[in-house]
Amino acid sequence: MIRKPLQLSSPQFVLLVAALLHSLAISVRADVTLPALLADHMVVQRGLPVHAWGMAGPHEAVAVTFRGETKSANADDDGRWSVYLSPGEAGGPFPMTIKATNTIVLNDILVGDVWVASGQSNMEFSMKSLANADAEIAAAQYPKIRIFMVKHKPADYPLENVDSKGWAACTPESAADSSAVAYFFARNLQQKLGVPIGLVESSWGGTAAESWTSLHSLSADASLMPVFAARAKTLDTESTTVLHQQREEREFQQALAQAKAEGKPLPWRPWHPDFGAWAPAALFNGMIAPLTRFAIRGVIWYQGEANASPDRAFLYARLFQTMIRDWRNAWGEGDFPFLFVQIANWNTEPGELWPEVRNAQRQALALKNTGMAVTIDIGDPNDIHPKNKQDVGLRLALAARAIAFGEKLEWSGPLYRQLTPEEHALRVWFDHASGLQAKGSELTGFEVAGADGKYSAADAKIDGTSVVVSSPAVPTPISVRYAWAANPNCNLFNKEGLPASPFQAPE
Repeated sequence: MIRKPLQLSSPQFVLLVAALLHSLAISVRADVTLPALLADHMVVQRGLPVHAWGMAGPHEAVAVTFRGETKSANADDDGRWSVYLSPGEAGGPFPMTIKATNTIVLNDILVGDVWVASGQSNMEFSMKSLANADAEIAAAQYPKIRIFMVKHKPADYPLENVDSKGWAACTPESAADSSAVAYFFARNLQQKLGVPIGLVESSWGGTAAESWTSLHSLSADASLMPVFAARAKTLDTESTTVLHQQREEREFQQALAQAKAEGKPLPWRPWHPDFGAWAPAALFNGMIAPLTRFAIRGVIWYQGEANASPDRAFLYARLFQTMIRDWRNAWGEGDFPFLFVQIANWNTEPGELWPEVRNAQRQALALKNTGMAVTIDIGDPNDIHPKNKQDVGLRLALAARAIAFGEKLEWSGPLYRQLTPEEHALRVWFDHASGLQAKGSELTGFEVAGADGKYSAADAKIDGTSVVVSSPAVPTPISVRYAWAANPNCNLFNKEGLPASPFQAPE
């Protein structure tokens, strides 16, 4: 039997095509979705355009409404969409509505100042690890401080989203796992400024600065090529290193069991780097790049210990400044405040170059809108994770109030400015040097050297905003250094009680 082809009239054909197109449209329609950063309880940056972005169906129209303003955009071929709404002053809470084929409503949004808190273990150090953790956590009731914690995730290429449980108002429950340094920083700012504070915590213990720097910036600077050589060496020895780590862990567990049985102090667990987290750019890709579409006020940073080894310390001055520029370029907001902590005093492992890293951190102050919290007086010689995070957060907050908000206050301890010769002596000039004083005893911590480069302990006398240093062992001194040891004996402060930064001069 021969079947005749189906004959359709023109109206029937049009209806069929329309039905097919409608069916196709339904099949490609996708609900609008948002990145983890855009969620209930978030803080958006005051004074800057409010950015909303996400995914939808290709070419789908998306409308975003916030504070009575609506902006629309069409998703591109891949479904990505982005809108910017007008800046506004601090306040809230407000809702935000995102409407496409579906509708999302975000609630309890505050407008204030957003700070990214990043670095390694001393930034990651949680509130529940403090010596007085119970009291501090119980008092952590600040509904205008909001916390967003980024989960650990290295990546081989820049990601578009992070893993997180979302934003949470600061309560004893949410603060317990939060960064102690970041919390005390935010608490001080919120109390002094009265505006909401958003903390985006993205840190990972034991990680190196090159992991937090983009591949583009690392590869653009020939002087940073040793970063890649070090990575290649690590990969060559990875299998041997893993076996060594496994043996150390077994020995640690045996020592731990013995110490508990004998009532002796518990041993330190051996620390080992995460090979994935140490890859150049791995943490920038996975934990920083996805944040850069979200407007911020600035960054607080606590890292450097992992770069103090002899094969890394010599690069840190260049690397750290490259990283700061890199982040500023990635956010595209100009030279936002980048505030960092100089690594504290500690009895390091043999061969570690902590004075050199501290000096490299001080040199980063040459970049605009940077500030450094010196902690050479509040470390723990026997613990790389000192428990006093309150003063660290306070000193970072002082820097923020001066640099980010223009308050007329002293935010730094004495910083080396200039060296001038005197007869058989050198005069060291300082900035932030009002009321120089030696805390507790005669001034200590200075050394001088002659042309042979051999340093000797120096007699040091305060004279206004300068210190005159000399030594009978060095009749013609040409260089000076201060607090140049892993755990130095030093005591120069200004009248505000802020410690002088270690330095070596000439540079």
